[in-house]
Amino acid sequence: MTAPKGTHPLRAILDIRRGELPLALLMFAYFFLVITTFWILKPLKKTFFIGYYQEHPFHWLGLDLLGSQAELLAKVMNMVVAFGAVILFSWLARRFQRHQLTNVFCLLFLLGFGAYAAVLDHPGSWTVWSFYLFGDLYSTVMVAAFFAYLNDSVTPQAARRLYGLIVLGGVGGGAFGSTFVRAWIARLDSAHWMWVCIGFTLLIGLVANLAGSLVKRQLVSPARQEVVPPAEEMVHGGNPAIEGARLVMRSRYLLSVVAIVGLYEIISTLMDFQFTATVEHYLQGEALGSHFATVYTITNVLSLVIQLFFTSLIMTRFRLTVALLVLPLAVVGASAAFLVFPLLWFGSALNTADNSISYSLNQSAKEALYTVTTRDEKYKAKAFVDMFVQRFAKALAVGVSLLITIVFSQFSSIRWLSVVSIGVAAVWILAATHAGREFHLRNRPGDALADVSAPERTAAETTQGGMTG
Repeated sequence: MTAPKGTHPLRAILDIRRGELPLALLMFAYFFLVITTFWILKPLKKTFFIGYYQEHPFHWLGLDLLGSQAELLAKVMNMVVAFGAVILFSWLARRFQRHQLTNVFCLLFLLGFGAYAAVLDHPGSWTVWSFYLFGDLYSTVMVAAFFAYLNDSVTPQAARRLYGLIVLGGVGGGAFGSTFVRAWIARLDSAHWMWVCIGFTLLIGLVANLAGSLVKRQLVSPARQEVVPPAEEMVHGGNPAIEGARLVMRSRYLLSVVAIVGLYEIISTLMDFQFTATVEHYLQGEALGSHFATVYTITNVLSLVIQLFFTSLIMTRFRLTVALLVLPLAVVGASAAFLVFPLLWFGSALNTADNSISYSLNQSAKEALYTVTTRDEKYKAKAFVDMFVQRFAKALAVGVSLLITIVFSQFSSIRWLSVVSIGVAAVWILAATHAGREFHLRNRPGDALADVSAPERTAAETTQGGMTG
């Protein structure tokens, strides 16, 4: 069957209008570069950290910890660093808009990369700890800045069409970055890797500015095709340390987003532990690495397929609620299967069910939720959710993981963690359903709160207790 005259053959998969394509491609490139840089930093920071403590035991509270154990403490410290990042992000968001905010963070990280290029060849304890936190801070801040920029640059209608292609840039960046590091890790020293990151960060700034110029032209163009939302002033004043938290606590809609983010982090940690324990139980030696590589390859390929062929299709043909429910339902299905059949490939499927959908469809759907919020919420509340809530949930999950290794010491007990995952996923489904319903109400033409100002919307939500339909 041929496509109707004038219709692009890929319209059913990527429903993008001609006037929207330039911005979508620039944002695709922006996200690709951010995630590529993140996947360069991720193995480097882990390698420096673990490698250092293989030669220098870590002493803490009278205990000699391995590098892997010390890394758990570093993950908890990431929460503290993330809270500082929330304050800085909220403070800067008052003064800079869209690509200007990206420029500021690019400059700060360029200075950081330059500093580490000079010291990583001979790292000490302070260097490996700070670089580990710096690498995590990069992903925390740059991803948050990207999505704040993106959500502030497209309308909710355009988001459902564009996010499939744009988030595909991040999925592709993950595959490219990890492959790039694997191919060149033995050929480049630490200073060279920092210069590679400097190059990618300069490109991010260039692409962000090109996108900013395009958004500015579309804002004043009568033919903008409702791609870019009208400019909105940010509310000034208040304590930047708590502004985001205050906005979240005043909105049931944002609280549902918090639940989606936090509950996912907890479940993902539990499923990853089950996956690792299953592989460790059934395989040994070189078979371990081979199986991990195979599972990760399957997961990345499936993530690309989902993002390319299904994300835009689901987000444009169905309500956003459907897209938000795919991951928790997949978690329930995979966990139930492992509960009944605690075998190698059923345990491995836990990783694939989680990450293949999380990095693709769920990422697109979750970020689209912010397109119907005020500019204050897009920057300050989102920074609080993505930087602090996510890291807090991850730190909580780390504590749960440590407890799990003590309580569930036998493999026969690991399967029962699926009961916990299914129970938490049930609450996640309720939160996703509420968020999707509220998104539809806010985005519906003629909706009572669709066109009101930020203070009026907040007052209305407080009076009504949030619109639940």
